[in-house]
Amino acid sequence: MRALFGGLLALVLSAALVGVVGTPASAACDTAWGSQQKGTLHNYAEGPLERVRTGRQSCYDRLVVEVAGSGFGYLVGYVDEVVQEGSGKPVPLRGGAKLRVIVQAAAATGFPATSPELANVSGYTTFRQVAGAASFESQTTIGLGVRARLPFRVLTLPRDGGGTRLVIDVAHTW
Repeated sequence: MRALFGGLLALVLSAALVGVVGTPASAACDTAWGSQQKGTLHNYAEGPLERVRTGRQSCYDRLVVEVAGSGFGYLVGYVDEVVQEGSGKPVPLRGGAKLRVIVQAAAATGFPATSPELANVSGYTTFRQVAGAASFESQTTIGLGVRARLPFRVLTLPRDGGGTRLVIDVAHTW
């Protein structure tokens, strides 16, 4: 009887631990965002695009574009090829899919708008490259090379000290 009770206790504790520890991160991720184009081009920011940064989360990789102004238009979507603003030259990107990020804000003085490596994304799950595709007539384009065509979402959030953060999250899986 003691052995049976001990075995049942062990089984119940194991089940409880699995419940506490949870399921793998990919199963717990709610990333049903779709992969269709998001945003509209409608207004230009009063201030320039100042900075790009990236981050890694358990369910997605994140690109943050910081703009000094607010109320600007943006367009984010998968394309066959990202091209430079003004010249139309193709921007080579690593990865199986390409996201084009258009922000209706001119690049700030000193922002490397044509840099092939705007951020270091080595070791990221989904991101393969972040490249500048130039700034022309108050519009800046960024190319984001990703592992595959995966769901993504776009958010705009206020920035500390004024301005706006355009946030693009690309899921690790479907």
